[in-house]
Amino acid sequence: MTNILITGSSGLVGSAVVKEFQEFILFTPRSNELNIMDYDILLKYLLENKINIVIHLAANVGGLFKNMSKKVNMFEDNLIMNFNILKASHEAKVQKVISCLSTCIFPDNIKYPISENDLHLGPPHFSNDAYAYAKRMADVQSRAYREQFGDNFVTIIPTNIYGPYDNYHLEDAHVIPALIHKCFLAKKNNEPFIVKGSGKPLRQFIYSEDLAKLIKCVYLYYDEAIPIILSVSEKEEVSIGHIAKLIAKEFQIENLIFDTSAPDGQYKKTASNNKLLELLKEKNIEMNWTTMEEGIHKSVKWFIENYDKARK
Repeated sequence: MTNILITGSSGLVGSAVVKEFQEFILFTPRSNELNIMDYDILLKYLLENKINIVIHLAANVGGLFKNMSKKVNMFEDNLIMNFNILKASHEAKVQKVISCLSTCIFPDNIKYPISENDLHLGPPHFSNDAYAYAKRMADVQSRAYREQFGDNFVTIIPTNIYGPYDNYHLEDAHVIPALIHKCFLAKKNNEPFIVKGSGKPLRQFIYSEDLAKLIKCVYLYYDEAIPIILSVSEKEEVSIGHIAKLIAKEFQIENLIFDTSAPDGQYKKTASNNKLLELLKEKNIEMNWTTMEEGIHKSVKWFIENYDKARK
């Protein structure tokens, strides 16, 4: 019997992972049911429910503007969550922990494409340095437990995730959900769709259900100390402007304006998925990647249908 705790199970990635892991016994408490910021409560939960596996997806996350304006929250909340999960999992003798990091925590000045070995080679971009350092420490702590005690603590680094059940806050959300919400309101109010920044920065996006399939592969087949980047091919890098146009098309809006007075953030952070491709090839796993057009269509449709209950 395998008991799997999924933190952040009601969120963007968590919802997709719950769907993908249906054959297991899943524990999916919400934050009001399990406060992972409280170490004693967390340890008691792991022991009482005989948790074997932890997929740690809970985090305080947001887009460029939240990362710049709430650095203390981003640093402290994520540091505490990650610390508690790993320490309590060790004490409860959890067999495997998968902790979710992010490509935005890589060094700012780095040669592209980024690989897993580049994670600690320099400081991150100033716009999200607090969040980035907190997330990097999850990798440091995971390796330390592995080296000292032999714990099977693994870290994954997905590229920019999007899909249903995201946070659609206009200021604090990641770029795609924030743009979907903004475009929805522009359509509703018959106003122009205004996008902050030039639209030129490039990003790699991965649809949440594709990521859930990859997390399952990591659970089944990946047990290395070094993190693994979970990403569509680096050739699939697209501009924020292109994403905005796809969203505008879904809402049938032609009046799209880029506000170049707003900051762009990091121009690019191209990540290599060579390590992932080697794993998929070794295990004879074929991925049918969701295209950006299909993913944006599904994401917009979900938001419209769930507008009243979506986080925003």
